[in-house]
Amino acid sequence: MSDTQSSAGRTIRTDLLARVEGEGAMYIELDGTEVRDVKLRIYEPPRFFEAMLRGRAYTEAADITSRICGICPIAYQMSAVRAIEDACGVTIDSGPIRDLRRLIYWGEWIESHSLHVYLLHAPDFLGYPGFVEMARDHPQLAEQGLQIKKAGNAIMTLVGGREIHPVNLRVGGFYRAPSRLELGTLVDPLERAREIALATASWTATLDFPDISHDPELVALSDPDGYAVDRGCIVSDRGLKISPAEFDAHVLEEHVEHSNALHARIRERGSYLTGPLARYNLASEQMRPLAREAAAGAGLGPTCRNPFQSIVVRAVELVQACDDALAIISSYEPPERPALEVAPRRAVGHGATEAPRGLLYHRYEINEQGTILDARIVPPTSQNQLVIEEQLRAVVQRNVDLSDEQLRQRCEQAIRNHDPCISCATHFLDLTVERI
Repeated sequence: MSDTQSSAGRTIRTDLLARVEGEGAMYIELDGTEVRDVKLRIYEPPRFFEAMLRGRAYTEAADITSRICGICPIAYQMSAVRAIEDACGVTIDSGPIRDLRRLIYWGEWIESHSLHVYLLHAPDFLGYPGFVEMARDHPQLAEQGLQIKKAGNAIMTLVGGREIHPVNLRVGGFYRAPSRLELGTLVDPLERAREIALATASWTATLDFPDISHDPELVALSDPDGYAVDRGCIVSDRGLKISPAEFDAHVLEEHVEHSNALHARIRERGSYLTGPLARYNLASEQMRPLAREAAAGAGLGPTCRNPFQSIVVRAVELVQACDDALAIISSYEPPERPALEVAPRRAVGHGATEAPRGLLYHRYEINEQGTILDARIVPPTSQNQLVIEEQLRAVVQRNVDLSDEQLRQRCEQAIRNHDPCISCATHFLDLTVERI
């Protein structure tokens, strides 16, 4: 990190943004008290997963795409298998296989949200440079965060075969389905995690939030049977309602000079936001009763427009995930077979699920032998990048009188509101501020 000052203005450089996944940079240009330009640069090299998938068997997509992210591999696996099954004319929307899919997805939400709330975002609100420094003064918070994350990891291990890049998911279901007795071992840690999640919602509500409201178009999955996670149509708060197969017709991705991540926008409408705030604003009434009670106790109404309060929404989603996971385990009966047969055919398939960070879309074209001819993956961070830049502009404009160091901290906090996964998005914060 280096700061420079000259008669032409001031420049601040931060070589790395801590507590996000991946590498990037932010550029701010100020003309007096006016913000002239804000750019969030994602400069991590592309990893070419879509090209890597071409020529591979349709059965391999889930295992390959899970390597895109070590924090949310289930989202990539589930979107991949849904798209492949769609291409093959198979739908799994009920029964024990779908229950297990929801259960492992909740496990991912639990481990990802607890990681974000306690290890990545809480230090911003409590005034610490990182989790280690925070843990020295607040050991109980550190213990709570690690304990609830452990419960999510336990689900991933039992249902998925291991915590990182699980190996038990496949097209059609699972290689092996756990027994009721095995799932029963998850009850005690999940009940403890649920209590911690309730306490987390109450605690995050006491944090000091900047008084900022932002009103982008909000986009998320919608499932008539409950709070969407692994299936649904794509809806927005401004009238969008499409199937995953219509995603390409409504969403445009564009290259921009300052980023290796594509920028997504709704055609003829502009930027939009996915993720916890979008899900909560669109479907808070579909949460389980305990999660709704936690939201009310935390002071959240049916909608929340302050991006800094996303930490509270994630805490409420932790309650939702733990409570629904316990309900699934309570009623679970093992399937007769752990997977349905899925035969390949020449077709294009589409899949969309709710990663912890937001909507994740996959599209695959396969031939009669099941060879992948083309692949497209649109992660939530690339969809959110335009809105993040818009929100940064608003944050900078409201805080233009802060010192460069204070402005840097507030901007980093604003970026971490969205828990960006830059490694997923490429196809963080080196901060430059120019005061003219």
